Amino acid sequence: MSAVPAAEAALDPAVAALLRRDPAGLVAAVVQQHDTGEVLMVAWMDDEALRRTLTTGRATYWSRSRREYWVKGETSGHRQWVRDVRLDCDGDALLVLVDQEGPACHTGERSCFHRELEVTRAAR
Repeated sequence: MSAVPAAEAALDPAVAALLRRDPAGLVAAVVQQHDTGEVLMVAWMDDEALRRTLTTGRATYWSRSRREYWVKGETSGHRQWVRDVRLDCDGDALLVLVDQEGPACHTGERSCFHRELEVTRAAR
């Protein structure tokens, strides 16, 4: 017998129909701090990870390297409490607005986007 109730066994078909997945069945998830707009990280979701995220309020992703689901902060304590999830106009990316506890990056940085690159601007 499944631990997941039948009514929650799959992503809402209306939501699933809006997604444009890559060949591996994944959609990019851009994660942003809900109140400041700070971009924290990018991860990947399949239908099940999105279903779990929408139904639990905890950010759940698919690890391409470990080939398993992971709930952000489950081992580190740096949890992401989901405030809102939005789908882009093409259906191939999600914006996950969260309340981040502690650093979002596995390196210990607040954001995975902490390394600035020099931009050389062309003359107009």
